[in-house]
Amino acid sequence: MTYFLTAAFYKFVELPDFAELQAPLIACGNENQVKGTILLAKEGINSTISGPPEGVRALLEFLRADPRFADLTHKESYSEKLPFYRLKVRLKREIVTMGIPDINPRVNAGEYVKPEDWNQLLDDPDVVVVDARNDYEVSMGTFKGAIDPKTKSFSELPEWMLQEAALRDKPKIAMFCTGGIRCEKSTAFLRSRGFKEVYHLEGGILKYLETIPESESRWEGECFVFDERVSVSHGLKPGNYELCRGCRQPISEEDKASELFVSGVSCPKCHDTKSEAKTQALLERQHQVELAKSRNQIHIGARYDAGEKLDD
Repeated sequence: MTYFLTAAFYKFVELPDFAELQAPLIACGNENQVKGTILLAKEGINSTISGPPEGVRALLEFLRADPRFADLTHKESYSEKLPFYRLKVRLKREIVTMGIPDINPRVNAGEYVKPEDWNQLLDDPDVVVVDARNDYEVSMGTFKGAIDPKTKSFSELPEWMLQEAALRDKPKIAMFCTGGIRCEKSTAFLRSRGFKEVYHLEGGILKYLETIPESESRWEGECFVFDERVSVSHGLKPGNYELCRGCRQPISEEDKASELFVSGVSCPKCHDTKSEAKTQALLERQHQVELAKSRNQIHIGARYDAGEKLDD
């Protein structure tokens, strides 16, 4: 059986020539049959890619040949199905969109906490723990006792942090997110606003699930990922969630059992949000998807490149 390697990585690094990196990365990716999304901005790189293991490693080696990426670290997982359908290299203002100018995680991010030391920090009575992800991600799994900001997008988090009284109740703040990138910006923002003892989980939830044995884990539930796997569990094994093709939100087995669920069209979260024309279009798309499946083909209507969002 063929297994595909997925590698997630990011780095905040000054890239004044980031636009010039686009074409060589596309060429290297295509040459090595790599799919996924790479975001480039002046502040750095953010990516999740997948493909044949040797192809993914070739692209990583290509990046690390640039001295600015020589120490680039990544997280690995394997799957039987390719999580992406094409390669995209996007030029952005930010590699993760906070919308706050002059935040510099390269010099002002909080203190890194390695996965093997995270449980000890969770037990510290002087720490308030914050899940820096969006509400639908938190609903799928989190660390017990963590505060859920209930944000719809990462750009809402700075205002929440300024307003949330709980962040001032204890001397230490510990933050975590999917891969670590949102926490680097979040803790840099807090430190820029005068918070002193700020920590974040190095490598994010994914590194914790990859590193910490399930018997010792404090993680509860599954972790949403921005690709066709939808979620992963301990050991970065594929989880049990799917995507609603109508609203692109994760759905559980319970959601699929609802009378409001229509495969490829709607789920309990979005069943009453579409026009009749949109509903009919989705029904037709699903019909074409099922026809393609019966012919052992992949229909473009089945594709959802969640990876372009990359921890948004």
